[in-house]
Amino acid sequence: MTKIASPRFLALDVLRGMTICFMIIVNNPGSGAEPFAPLLHASWNGFTPTDLVFPTFMFVVGNAMSFSMPKYRQLGTGSVLGKIFKRTVIIFLLGYLMYWFPFFKETQGGGYDLSPISNTRIMGVLQRIALAYCAAGLMIHFLPKKAVWALSTIFLLGYWLILYAGGDYSMTGNAGHKLDLLLFGESHLYHGEGVAFDPEGLLSTIPSIVNVIAGYYAGVFIQQKGKSFESVAKLLISAFGLLCIAYFWDFVFPINKKLWTSSFVLYTVGLDLAILGVLLFILEIKAITKGAYFFQVFGKNPLFIYLLSEILYTVFYMIKTGSGTPLYEGINNTFFQKVLPGAWGSLAFALCYMLLCWLIGYWMDRKKIYVRV
Repeated sequence: MTKIASPRFLALDVLRGMTICFMIIVNNPGSGAEPFAPLLHASWNGFTPTDLVFPTFMFVVGNAMSFSMPKYRQLGTGSVLGKIFKRTVIIFLLGYLMYWFPFFKETQGGGYDLSPISNTRIMGVLQRIALAYCAAGLMIHFLPKKAVWALSTIFLLGYWLILYAGGDYSMTGNAGHKLDLLLFGESHLYHGEGVAFDPEGLLSTIPSIVNVIAGYYAGVFIQQKGKSFESVAKLLISAFGLLCIAYFWDFVFPINKKLWTSSFVLYTVGLDLAILGVLLFILEIKAITKGAYFFQVFGKNPLFIYLLSEILYTVFYMIKTGSGTPLYEGINNTFFQKVLPGAWGSLAFALCYMLLCWLIGYWMDRKKIYVRV
């Protein structure tokens, strides 16, 4: 635990905080009713606002790297590799342990057995972030900028070629799914889609590296150009160009979050650049900062608050009410769905849950407690 160091650009801090805030909301809808459509992921091809949350998480990881990587350049190669690999391993293991948590399961006789590690999901959100961070960090440190962008282009085009030649763009017919089955087996994949399919699979992690790299160079650009109308204009122009390319690419390589297609990468990076440009204009140029602190609370302890939200969700399901119903469902069924039936009740619970996590983050900020990996 360390104290926050040098001042940072408020726009970058707020973007990071907004990402964690909305990730908690979309990951923890109240039970008992279907959430509003914008709070659901696209069923397959297509895009909803919720589909932007995870790639923005990757983008802000790159933003953070734009502050840390210059410090690494002052170190020897061994120290740089040590820092990158250490952080990669820690984040990956945190993600893996989060899926294994609570490490035991209730038996039919009322006892408890250790949850078999043979059924634990290997890939996931933090695991993808760890691997993409590692690859992006090594590329940025050891390669010149032009080579990084050239390799990023190869990732996007190569991924398209592999999926095109290795099967199709369906859930169980794509090359990435086949690779995951070969390497991990069905028991180690995500089963939330009704079949063994991991939306954070190994092959689809390759194009996600570009989200991190784009976030890095966006952060570098803002630090170099500063708070100016030129910065905002260039961010918005770049955003428009990427969105246009993604739109036309979608005709032959559909925008698809669960496959993390190359068109999806360009589309989400374009949206992130546009949002960042707007935040830069409002917060840095116009100095309209009212309400910004709310999101800064999330941004100061992003990894910890995200992990907290996921673990609390599991705990709420572990605790049983008198009728044997999980506390999570009990709260929703007996209160939120009675006060606000339907999607509004689901949203109300998600907002309250997010505020609970915020209060913990607020307390940590007041106590100057900042968890860094």
